[in-house]
Amino acid sequence: MFFKFERNDKENYCNKIAEQKMKNKNPDLQKLGDRLKKLRVKKGFISVEKFAFDNELSRSLYSNYENGKGNITYRNLLKVIKALGISLKDFFSEGFD
Repeated sequence: MFFKFERNDKENYCNKIAEQKMKNKNPDLQKLGDRLKKLRVKKGFISVEKFAFDNELSRSLYSNYENGKGNITYRNLLKVIKALGISLKDFFSEGFD
């Protein structure tokens, strides 16, 4: 998608990109991200940065997972749920229809 730039139109461009990203959000990824966040906070990790650092994950990548913006790999999902102290079965047993 290309936009015609006008003078001082950077803000409009950024807004259009943000709108496009919101339209492309996958509801299943958002459910997964919501579940990750709920469990992280329940485990006592208030900040994404601390949780990601302690579990050898990129902060921005993990943040994308929680915000439903990134596909989590199976390997990283296993690493995260192990850090959360739950099983894969328990992770998917709640909050997914």
